[in-house]
Amino acid sequence: MNTTITKDLQACIDACLACLKACEVCFTTCIDENMAACTKLCRDCADICHLCTQLMLRQSQFHPALCGICADICEACAIECEKHNSQHCKDCADACRKCAIECRKMAA
Repeated sequence: MNTTITKDLQACIDACLACLKACEVCFTTCIDENMAACTKLCRDCADICHLCTQLMLRQSQFHPALCGICADICEACAIECEKHNSQHCKDCADACRKCAIECRKMAA
């Protein structure tokens, strides 16, 4: 197994981790603000980013397929977060958009 992590793979891992962090912050804050749709999508997004990162780090043969799913969930989360004016939602939407771009590269 090749244990070298390419620049593109590392960029996607970094984007997934940044998205995971932003989603966790948004998720925690949205619970307090009673924003159910945002809370659910942030949780889904954080979970898929975590799983995607794990598969990329071990260079699983399934990481490209999972990256495509991750990109879809990140885009859905970004759309939901963009509906809100809170800074944590804006930060989350930005991180989700960046992650979706990097994941699409991995899925290609």
